[in-house]
Amino acid sequence: MGQTFSILHVMRSPVGGLFRHVADLAREQTARGHRVGIVADASTGGERAERVLAELGPELALGVTRVAMSRELGPSDWSAGRFVARRIGELGVDVVHGHGSKGGAYARLVGGRRLKVYTPHGGSLHYSRTTPVGFAYLTLEALLARRTDLFLFESRYGLDTFRAKVCEPQGVTRVVHNGVAEEEFAPVQTASDATDLIFIGELRLLKGVDVLLEAIALLAREGRTVTATLVGAGPDAETFREQADRLGLAGRVRFPGALPARQAFAMGRLMIVPSRAESLPYVVLEAGAAGLPQIATAVGGIGEIFGDEATRLIPAGDAPALAGAIAGMLDAPAEAAASAARLRQRIASGFSVSAMTDGVLDAYREALAPRGNR
Repeated sequence: MGQTFSILHVMRSPVGGLFRHVADLAREQTARGHRVGIVADASTGGERAERVLAELGPELALGVTRVAMSRELGPSDWSAGRFVARRIGELGVDVVHGHGSKGGAYARLVGGRRLKVYTPHGGSLHYSRTTPVGFAYLTLEALLARRTDLFLFESRYGLDTFRAKVCEPQGVTRVVHNGVAEEEFAPVQTASDATDLIFIGELRLLKGVDVLLEAIALLAREGRTVTATLVGAGPDAETFREQADRLGLAGRVRFPGALPARQAFAMGRLMIVPSRAESLPYVVLEAGAAGLPQIATAVGGIGEIFGDEATRLIPAGDAPALAGAIAGMLDAPAEAAASAARLRQRIASGFSVSAMTDGVLDAYREALAPRGNR
């Protein structure tokens, strides 16, 4: 088995890609003989997080514990930080791996002499120094960077953003891409009532749903009827429903709410990812593994997933470009299928949970080597 570790993953809200990353990593590290635990916020995540953590907890040697963690900086950070510090001491861990801005802050502030690891997952890197809040968060990131032994970024884009907005990382620094599981490469059977397009994600402006609706309306004005299913929930859901009505798309666009990704994949024939900003989105990996043709924007680390296919990514916020890409792909189904097959193979060869875990564990070993630990 070789060198093994006791690892505590610390995160705030158990939702989205960050939660999936931590859960997948913890399971795979456990399967390889490591002692793993998780600390997460107790007040967020909802029913799904409760279910996933209840299933995961018994599998982990160090279990799952939860404590209230506020989203913003506040007095509760003191008690949450002390809780994390106690868990670190009680569990006798070698590695404290913080995920996201808040989890990363706790891990590095109270990690003591353990290996302190930080994976940003976007977080404060979405802010700009030109705003007061952004200046405060990015300044804190720079201060915490001095207490970091190992930086792990999900994408080269994330590393470049950190360098541009925060500082040059001083610890061991590695890019380790997110990965999907073997069972996710099973093909999805398209439903009989599937729409032309499928969007899956949070219903908010950052995800470009408004641009997708405008692109469908542009195609309608050209005499082309295109249907779409927009799967998800979010703060701008009602705004998008009103936009669809205003554009005369009420009968062409449906909003079924949030659904599991693989269930949603069956509801459309062409996946659209119109985001204005991303890191390394799991939904692109999941859809690609399932064999769905995709149209995506050239933002964040999406180009790292597409590789040679990245030349066909479109600009964010450009409804005419999106409309043209949709029409072109719907008109050439054989070409779309071939492109999907190439992307699926690329994901299989470089974006698996196994490869992700290999990269993380190798980075732990490299960062610990100078200490002569274990």
